[in-house]
Amino acid sequence: MRTMKSLATVALAAALTLVTAPGAQAATRLPVPYNFAPGVVQQLAAPDSPPPGANNWACRPSAAHPNPVVLAHGLGANQTVNWGTFSPLLANNGYCVFSLTYGVPGDPLPVYQPGGLAPMEESAAELSLFVDKVLAKTGASKVDILGHSEGTLMPNYYVKFLGGADKVDKYVGLTPLWDGTTLYGLSNLYQLVSGYGLQPVIDGVLNPLCGSCKQFLHGSDFLAKMHSGGTFAPEVTYTNIVTRYDELVLPYTSGLGSGPNVHNVVLQDRCVLDFAEHLGVAADRNAARHVLNALDPAHAKPVPCLPAGPLGS
Repeated sequence: MRTMKSLATVALAAALTLVTAPGAQAATRLPVPYNFAPGVVQQLAAPDSPPPGANNWACRPSAAHPNPVVLAHGLGANQTVNWGTFSPLLANNGYCVFSLTYGVPGDPLPVYQPGGLAPMEESAAELSLFVDKVLAKTGASKVDILGHSEGTLMPNYYVKFLGGADKVDKYVGLTPLWDGTTLYGLSNLYQLVSGYGLQPVIDGVLNPLCGSCKQFLHGSDFLAKMHSGGTFAPEVTYTNIVTRYDELVLPYTSGLGSGPNVHNVVLQDRCVLDFAEHLGVAADRNAARHVLNALDPAHAKPVPCLPAGPLGS
């Protein structure tokens, strides 16, 4: 078993060297899986390594795609498992792609490192430093953000409160939750125990494990601050891509917004054959075309309606 894992690690390292070499985005066509299996395999061989196509620090944006795309994963995920579809897809389409794992409290775990667990204010500060590095290395003036789940909400703290509005152009969210979630009635339960003065007890248990978890709940202090003065920064163009089958963002309409710079997409309004749920949207063929159109609206193409299961095709 150890020999097999060593061989897998060597093979993966060689592949990553090939696809991240200078100019590789233009010269090498990467496979684009529409499921999570390759990301899981990569995670086992090289924990928390960038997904294929990402973090080529020699990449220079083209005139066609002047903004590097920064990928922000969801709660409990990391860059490796979350972006096995969209990272190579974007690289194949000529984008400079960059990813990070954020929000890791304590020392990283050896096999699987879940991210997004720190309070989102702290993760937004990490993102700010990462974006600055991307801009400095690529020479670009702005980035585009592609986020999934927590990665649709946390970066907006950076945009609104940490100076990100001047550095972000397009902001695309997969399964966003601008108004939080009422999952399992947890938002009401948290407000109830807070009314009885038990909030310090709950926070004392929860915060060291997952400081961001209570921030997702409908009615949280974090969301109240996010909504203050308007949820969406007027300098940024937002695209929200949601699914009616979202089992974690409840109601799914929490991910919709309004404003002249906000565009909403409900996958099933365009394709009744798409049964992708919360995780599956990050490996969804129909969502992929919506993302490409949002990042390059001047060259938008028709969105297909391809059958999709809950966790991808």
